[in-house]
Amino acid sequence: RESDHRAWTPVTYTVTRQNATVQGLIQGKAYFFRIAAENIIGMGPFTETTKEILIRDPITVPDRPEDLEVKAVTKNSVTLTWNPPKYNGGSDITMYVLESRLIGKDKFHKVTKEKMLDRKFTVEGLKEGDTYEYRVSACNIVGQGKPSFCTKPITCKDEIAPPTLDLDFRDKLIVRVGEAFSLTGRYSGKPAPKVTWLKDDIVLKEDDRTKIKTTPTTLCLGILKSVREDTGKYCVTVENSTGSRKGFCQVNVVDRPSPPVGPVIFDEVFKDHMVVSWKPPLDDGGSEITNYIIEKKDTHKDLWMPVTSATVKTTCKVPKLLEGREYQIRIYAENLYGISDPLISDEMKAKDRFRVPDAPEQPIIKDVTKDSAVVVWNKPYDGGKPITNYIVEKKETMATRWVRVTKDPIFPGTKFKVPDLLEGCQYEFRVSAENEIGVGDPSPPSKPIFARDPIAKPSPPVNPEAVDKTKNSVDLSWQPPRHDGNGKIIGYLIEYQKVGDEEWKQANLTADSCPETNYKVTGLTEGLTYKFRVKAVNAAGESDPAHVPDPVEVKDRLEPPELILDANMAREQHVKAGDTLRLSAVIKGVPFPKVTWKKEGHEVSPKADIEVTGVGSKLEIRNTVHEDGGMYSLTVENPAGSKTVSVKVVVLDKPGPPRNLNISDVRSDSCYITWMEPEDDGGSVITNYVVERKDVASAQWVAISSSSKKRSHMAKYLMEGIQYLFRVAAENQYGRGPYVETLKPIKAIDPLHPPGPPKNLHHVDVDKTEVSLVWNRPDRDGGAEITGYLVEYQEDGADEWTKFQTVPMLDCVVTGL
Repeated sequence: RESDHRAWTPVTYTVTRQNATVQGLIQGKAYFFRIAAENIIGMGPFTETTKEILIRDPITVPDRPEDLEVKAVTKNSVTLTWNPPKYNGGSDITMYVLESRLIGKDKFHKVTKEKMLDRKFTVEGLKEGDTYEYRVSACNIVGQGKPSFCTKPITCKDEIAPPTLDLDFRDKLIVRVGEAFSLTGRYSGKPAPKVTWLKDDIVLKEDDRTKIKTTPTTLCLGILKSVREDTGKYCVTVENSTGSRKGFCQVNVVDRPSPPVGPVIFDEVFKDHMVVSWKPPLDDGGSEITNYIIEKKDTHKDLWMPVTSATVKTTCKVPKLLEGREYQIRIYAENLYGISDPLISDEMKAKDRFRVPDAPEQPIIKDVTKDSAVVVWNKPYDGGKPITNYIVEKKETMATRWVRVTKDPIFPGTKFKVPDLLEGCQYEFRVSAENEIGVGDPSPPSKPIFARDPIAKPSPPVNPEAVDKTKNSVDLSWQPPRHDGNGKIIGYLIEYQKVGDEEWKQANLTADSCPETNYKVTGLTEGLTYKFRVKAVNAAGESDPAHVPDPVEVKDRLEPPELILDANMAREQHVKAGDTLRLSAVIKGVPFPKVTWKKEGHEVSPKADIEVTGVGSKLEIRNTVHEDGGMYSLTVENPAGSKTVSVKVVVLDKPGPPRNLNISDVRSDSCYITWMEPEDDGGSVITNYVVERKDVASAQWVAISSSSKKRSHMAKYLMEGIQYLFRVAAENQYGRGPYVETLKPIKAIDPLHPPGPPKNLHHVDVDKTEVSLVWNRPDRDGGAEITGYLVEYQEDGADEWTKFQTVPMLDCVVTGL
């Protein structure tokens, strides 16, 4: 049975052998088979093949591959392609074997080492100039088949072919808006050329509407749903190392025009006709406007009536109107590709419109002399009736009343020479037009003019020269021109030119930006050399240029620094504490020097404000204190040198505290106070000292001297036994300094001295080991009550006295002898 059927089919004969040949099977189909044994009793059970059997021819090696071709050759590689064999030998191809033979050798050598199923291979690493031939074989499960026919001998060298370009489009292409268009062609070249599409010299990129497709041999640019902006010159460039080819196509995307540009102007309106005008469409749709279609409509009706459909002018007479009715006009533009949307006018009533003429535009004044001027104007709209006269008026600028310049009619000319002006006066002029209806409004006044003879251009400036320069600027100076051409010099134009260039550049754009006879030309390049010239300008125009004689090289002019000291930079500067210290100096030098302020060789205090301008420098310290005094130095330095000046600053203040306060010679009613002058006198001579005392039990200090110029004082009138503190302060013309105070209280008592010697010492009794002594009181007790007597003894001939004891009375028994 067939593998996809269920029904079994008997084979047409009965066999007695143990094998059979089954005929009539279909190649490519799969079958199952079963066999049963039979005897005279009957048929036994069937035995079935376990797997389906596919009917096919016996397997052999594959045929030879077909169409072996060389696709590309370079100096060191060959690329080959081939097709599979017509018959694969009954089994799938498992790999291909590519072989090559160097011409002149006998043997073929295998090129591919790995298992290869692709039918394209590039043989690399060949030697330039060598010649090879190639063949390929196919392998299947049985083995390797016959090789293909050999290629022609191939020599390794770069294939070069200049690009070729074969286009399917013409030089011009017209496309309707919304349609798609494509530009196609074929190309070739070796190496493979690069394909570039441009529109109006701008490279095209793919987007939603722009599609670019390039194969190795064909090229295509497609534009979907074209718009008017797609109009342009398209170019395709095919380029490789040997050259390039270009193809062009002018694509015109056309459409019906846009509407005519409004508003519709009613140039003339009468009771039975109108003349209207309009402007052409902004976009003619890429094709010339062939026609305008004009229609009219009575606003009381809904019907549009044709006026004309055969005019290319942008003006049209609309006839056959009913007086007093209001009309609208609509206008279509037409080209080869259709009719635009309409332009619709405002409503306009059909009636005669006669009125006085419009005001002329502002008149122009020409040919001014000291007593006359020519007034020129344009003809205004005549109001529907012809102009019969012009009225010209004048007035002095500062006056208010206008005066007619002549009673005679002025017509048909539109200019008039006004006589009888007063030299030096400033005048304005205006013009009115007149028709049979009346006189129209006057024009705007002319620009004011002075009645004086015309001026000429001035002569050139005199002696221009470069007076200074920096690394990016040059200062020029000159004298005014000898002749100003009867007109005030408005200013000067300065021009410069890099040496070697032909073009002169303007340093200033307008003459009034340089009214003086000097100018700094900036923005120049350091190290370059420039020429300069100057022109004078008056109302008549520019003079001939005056040239600076020699070219100027732009670089810094070196001038050593210079210091011009202000009064506050005298050798010594005194400033009162709390006031502001100001030090300043004028600084010169080219380039402008670097400015450094120092105090005692160190940075100045952060509280100091330092200002540096282009002409000088200033140092300012507000609320000075004594510590701000010292030696200040100002240093200016540039590449040409340096300069330093110094000034001693004394901040005048109250003195410091006196030093080394000492109390001596204390008595019961007085003591002697001494001190040394303060270390710091505050910058001013100490005028006096203030001495005060205080009982330690009191809170109040009492002055005992406030005008002492000496550095000592006898404090009198103390109370015996009381403890006192003393303090001293110094004063100068700026005030009293801080006090210095005694560290410990001083007690007011007389000083103590040792008592005098006891008198009349003698013995009254002697024993072998003791002596009884008596004596009298000494003459003086030393200022205090005697508290006892010290008894000493000395062995005869010895040096030392031996203390015995201190006794309170006037007698003593010395024992232990």
